[in-house]
Amino acid sequence: MKNLRRIVTGHNENNKSIIMIDGKPSRTIGEDVGGLFEVWNTDGKEINSFSNEDKADMDIILSPIENGTKFRYFAIHPTPDGIPKEKLEAAAALAFEKIGAAHERIDTSKHHAMHQTKTIDYIILLEGDVTLILDEDEVRLQPFNVVVQRGTNHAWVNNGTEPALLIAVLIDSEFKKN
Repeated sequence: MKNLRRIVTGHNENNKSIIMIDGKPSRTIGEDVGGLFEVWNTDGKEINSFSNEDKADMDIILSPIENGTKFRYFAIHPTPDGIPKEKLEAAAALAFEKIGAAHERIDTSKHHAMHQTKTIDYIILLEGDVTLILDEDEVRLQPFNVVVQRGTNHAWVNNGTEPALLIAVLIDSEFKKN
């Protein structure tokens, strides 16, 4: 994905605002099928705006740590025609394992990429043609549509011929149990 740029601000020793980081996301994974592109992470602790530490320069996992957040781009390539369901399931299982999320694949009977995290997510489709699949509903999205994902089992499907690009903020959360 070209043109992915992040600008991280901070303070210098004179308490003046400055740009600390300007460039591409420092970590990516899964670019062969789209990919996750880390922008920033928080851990629920005090934010040190004097530090030039890159909070996205760490192993990529799907969900934030307890009390943390994740801010990322994610891209979805179209699924090629003719791939057997078993191959798609195996590829999804491996991909979720690589990002520490095998346990979040609770019911993949509707789609091989279904997963459920303990997060509230704010997601914006920037470009592409994507369908959000839920257990009992589906909705087709257009660029600049926004999804507030509240810990539900879901998957994303690219309906187009080009990669779709989304941006997401994931916030560790607790949910009411029924």
